[in-house]
Amino acid sequence: MEKLRRLVNEIAYAQDHAKLSPLQSSIIPLLSFASSVYSFTLSLRRSLYHFGFFSKHRLAVPVISVGNLTWGGNGKTPMVEFIAHSLADSGISPLILTRGYAGGDEARMLQRHLLGRPVKIGVGANRAATAASFFEKYGYVDPRSCKFYERISIDEKVGGHLKSEQIGAVILDDGMQHWSLSRDLEIVMVNGLMRWGNRQLLPLGPLREPLMALRRADVAVVHHADLVSEQNLKDIESEIREIKNSLPVFFTRMAPSCFFEVGNVNSEVPLRTVCNAVLLCVSAIGSADAFAQGLEKLGACHVDRLDFSDHHLFQAKDIEMIRKKLGELEAKFNSKPIIVVTEKDYDRDSEILKLLHPFKVLVLCSKLQIIPHRGCCEYSFKKLLKELLEVK
Repeated sequence: MEKLRRLVNEIAYAQDHAKLSPLQSSIIPLLSFASSVYSFTLSLRRSLYHFGFFSKHRLAVPVISVGNLTWGGNGKTPMVEFIAHSLADSGISPLILTRGYAGGDEARMLQRHLLGRPVKIGVGANRAATAASFFEKYGYVDPRSCKFYERISIDEKVGGHLKSEQIGAVILDDGMQHWSLSRDLEIVMVNGLMRWGNRQLLPLGPLREPLMALRRADVAVVHHADLVSEQNLKDIESEIREIKNSLPVFFTRMAPSCFFEVGNVNSEVPLRTVCNAVLLCVSAIGSADAFAQGLEKLGACHVDRLDFSDHHLFQAKDIEMIRKKLGELEAKFNSKPIIVVTEKDYDRDSEILKLLHPFKVLVLCSKLQIIPHRGCCEYSFKKLLKELLEVK
């Protein structure tokens, strides 16, 4: 299954099908047929919503959707965390709604990062039902109402800070294709390193919807912008504006902060630890290229990698493969390599990574940052959020 996923991924991002292997060329007709079926299903579903056969549920508080048009590696979860911090800092307690896909690695990572903050995380495929259960338990207040601002005034006089039990906003993680829930702000994330691939729909290409779906977006965010040339950034922005000229376009990066050791989540290992070291990047994420390139910037003398498909669950055979690679690197460089994994990989199954002992396994911690570009910066992004939540 892992090999098949890799083959399909290579087809999706191939610029020239003539350069594909005979095996890949042989499965293109099957993928093309499946893509046509997917396109028909997508069109039918859209029509059923458009003509009212399927209804959209409107929540009692503002809904911010963070989604994408292609599979994996677009920075959705880091953006969700960034927005949750911003809302919490503004005195608004957000509820994050996530599917909990593939064992809930992203939900666990969010829970760890947001520990102690007035943020709640609801996991479940039925987002409306999950929201309803949280509203019943904690209550809610619409920040666009006068009642909310009266509550802020009272709380500031009494306790000096805002009580944060009541939910004031919902953040919809991976929400662009979740049409059953109405949203007030649609943010679409774009992987600057991968763009749109061959521009075909799944499974022939990486697109979950045609590019014209960008017309529904209120904000576009180009992720991994620090790893992309200025010309490519201009090309991406131009492509977006051809579809919707008025769309604000922001640029983001993942900024490494530190490592922690597998088995000790509270440890804080400085980034300089990997300077001049031999590293093996092991990841099962949507954008392994960005992960490896980010580590190269930290000054390692050599960076090798083993990539698995997004959300892959590591098994004993994978550990053996990793150990074999480590042995090769140790013999070649006469130095014990360090394994580096992402937080998503750690949260998917932290126990299996301990089987790599006595090799050191570090987990890279990074945070999303907005890169100032043509007037679009962190301040203007937060201003958009504030305008959405202003009293009406």
